[in-house]
Amino acid sequence: MAENTLILGLQWGDEGKGKIVDNLSESTDIVCRFQGGHNAGHTIKVNGDKTVLHLIPSGILHQNTKCLIGNGVVLALDALQKEIENLKEKKISFSNRFFVSSACTLILPSHISLDKVKDKKESIGTTGRGIGPAYEDKIGRRAIRFCDLGQPEILKKKVQTLVGYHNKLLENLYDHDTHDSDAVFNELMEFKDLYEEYCVDSQEIMFEWINNDFSILFEGAQGTLLDIDHGTYPYVTSSSTTAGGVSTGLGVGPKFINKIIGISKAYTTRVGEGPFPTELFDESGALLAKKGNEFGATTGRPRRCGWLDLVLLKKAIFINSVTDLCITKLDVLDEMEEINVCINYENGSPIYKSFEGWLTKTEGITDFSKLPEKAKIYIQFIEQFVKCNASIISTGPSRNQTIIR
Repeated sequence: MAENTLILGLQWGDEGKGKIVDNLSESTDIVCRFQGGHNAGHTIKVNGDKTVLHLIPSGILHQNTKCLIGNGVVLALDALQKEIENLKEKKISFSNRFFVSSACTLILPSHISLDKVKDKKESIGTTGRGIGPAYEDKIGRRAIRFCDLGQPEILKKKVQTLVGYHNKLLENLYDHDTHDSDAVFNELMEFKDLYEEYCVDSQEIMFEWINNDFSILFEGAQGTLLDIDHGTYPYVTSSSTTAGGVSTGLGVGPKFINKIIGISKAYTTRVGEGPFPTELFDESGALLAKKGNEFGATTGRPRRCGWLDLVLLKKAIFINSVTDLCITKLDVLDEMEEINVCINYENGSPIYKSFEGWLTKTEGITDFSKLPEKAKIYIQFIEQFVKCNASIISTGPSRNQTIIR
C-alpha cells in the first residue's frame, strides 16, 4: 500500500518546507496544497537555479509528479497565471499533471483593498494580498469560487453583490476608493482559460487517487504558530495550517495520512507582528539574519530572528501528531560560539539551556555521522526534549544538501 505523507511547518512559517517537499516529490506520485494562498513562499534551489513558488505545489519541478491545489486554498488568478507562465519558461510541463479544485475561493481586487486598509488599522502584519478577506467571505457563505467561471451570467450577479458589499465597507468604514463590479467581472473572465484547462472536482479526483493506491504528499503552507485556532492569535493567518487542515482542505480523512513530517529551523524566525519570546536584538540575531538570508520569499520583508523555542516546538509536535521531525538550516549556526534553546518559561520570560557552538562547516554534509560532535549533541538534545526523532536534517539550500536518517 502506498504511503501518504504530510509536511507542515512547526513555527511561524519559512521553515524550509519547499525544499523538503521538492526532495521527497521525486519518489511521490502526487503533491497537494490544502490551505493558504499566494501569501506562501516556498523556495527551491536546484543546481544553483532558485525557484520560488507561491501557489503551485512544490512537486511541479518533477515531471512525473502530479499536482493539485485543493479546495482549502484561496486563489488569486493573476498570481496563478504568472506562476504558470514563469514555470513554462523553464520548460515545466502542466499538461495532464496540474489540477485546481473547482471549490477554491477566488481573491478579488476588492479583497486586496480591504486587506490593506484593515491592516493599517489593526497592525496584524499581513502580506496585503487579500487572503484574510477572501477567507472571511468563504466563511460568510458569499464567496466566488473557481467553478463560477463556468457560468458567466451567474458569476456576473455574484460579483455585483459581493463587490457591492465590499464597496460599502471600503467607503463607509475606511474612506477608501471603491471598485467597479463590471471591471472586476471582466478581469475574472480574462482567466477563463485557467478554468477550462485546470478545473476539477477535487474530492472526486482525491477519491480516485487514494483508491488507486497512488502515493500522495500533502504540502502545508505557513506554520503551526500561525494557525487560526492554535497560533498566536490574533497575529495569525486565516486558515488551518495544522494537520487538521488536510481533511477540510482536500476532503481526505485522517486515516489516509501515514506519516507526518514537522519542519523546524535550528533556530526561530518570524515575519510581521506578534509575540516572539526568544527574539534576539543583538549580534547573534544579526548573524542569524545575515547567514540565514532571512528575508520573506513572498514579501521580501526581513525576518525577526531568535533562539529555538523547544516549549513551542513540543506543543506544535503534539497538535499535529508529528511522527518525524525535520531540522533545517543547521549550517546557519556554524559560526555561533554559543547556541541557546528555550526549555521553559518563568514569569513569561524564556529559560535557556546553552550549548557550545561547533565552529566548523556543516554545509553540504549528507551523512549524520560526519557532523561535528557538538552539532550531534545539539540535535540529540532537541530530539530528547520534544520526544520525536529528526529523520531529516537540512545542511544547505540546495536539493542535495540533506541528511536522511
